[in-house]
Amino acid sequence: MAGYKEYDLYKKSYEMALKVHQITREFPDIERYELGSQMRKASKSIPLNFGEGYGKKDSAREFKRYVMMAIGSCDEMKILLDFARDLNYLSGETHQELMAEYETIGKMLFRLHQKWQKL
Repeated sequence: MAGYKEYDLYKKSYEMALKVHQITREFPDIERYELGSQMRKASKSIPLNFGEGYGKKDSAREFKRYVMMAIGSCDEMKILLDFARDLNYLSGETHQELMAEYETIGKMLFRLHQKWQKL
């Protein structure tokens, strides 16, 4: 039986959390502890919630709850990315690249939630 680490959703969200962590290390000092910290938490929350929910997948209700929390964190990341761009901490190109990745992750989460809705 495959574990949560075998899922593309987990791999992609984990990879993005690492990328966001690295990018926010370059923010101005105050923003590393403010906006950067929020971004690191939100980005890490996606694979964390997926992994924790996967551990409770025997309960469809519990699993879906964790998927919904991951969706919320994904939406939060999109807003935080907009703030980072508008405060000139991210270039337009980097913003677009990260936003596209989080759009993909969001779609993956939504499809997963829909699949589990039937249970």
